[in-house]
Amino acid sequence: MTTFTFPPAAQAAVAVSGTDARFPVHRIYCVGRNYAAHAREMGMSEREPPFFFCKPADAVVADGVAVPYPARTADFHHEIELVVAIGTGGRDIARERALEHVFGYAVGIDLTRRDLQAESKKSGKPWDTAKGFDRSAPIGAIRPARGDHPTRGRIWLQVNGQVRQQGDVADLIWSVPETIAELSTFFELAPGDLIFTGTPAGVAAVKPGDRLEGGVDGVGTVTTSIVAA
Repeated sequence: MTTFTFPPAAQAAVAVSGTDARFPVHRIYCVGRNYAAHAREMGMSEREPPFFFCKPADAVVADGVAVPYPARTADFHHEIELVVAIGTGGRDIARERALEHVFGYAVGIDLTRRDLQAESKKSGKPWDTAKGFDRSAPIGAIRPARGDHPTRGRIWLQVNGQVRQQGDVADLIWSVPETIAELSTFFELAPGDLIFTGTPAGVAAVKPGDRLEGGVDGVGTVTTSIVAA
């Protein structure tokens, strides 16, 4: 029996639609600038090789739970995303077999300290403080794939009932199979990994008191509120 110096942290996990079981989170990977319109609004070209950054597993926030406005930022942004939940791990996964590794799909919000991200870009420093902070990954329940993999469908986010972001997952620059295949050349994927696949155009700031709701047609929704720290 293993003895720890103090009680280990609880396992980060996400609800699974239609069951009381929960999906244990191993790692959270995110794809940068994976919709053409968002790439343009961030000043980039449309078809660059995909690049990745990470959030800690315990950054997940359950659907409906509020997020405190984080410290050290004055420009706190929402990014609505289709999330892929990995059920079978592997390395150097072939694109043609990538979907065999998918457990299911969910809707998530990649919360971002945009001002810190801009500073990091200018100085060539890592994005961790901009992307990988506490409670930066609200996520709805995972819908098991069961052979059904979304290749199109409206993706949207509204703040206080007003639409901010709207697109279609068909507009992903790098598809889900391509993303899984490429990511698996950098990391050995494992059951429990989540992949945030990128956001459409329309990212913008939120403030305490704002209510966020977003979704992907055929997958699900996610809701959260921003509260004062």
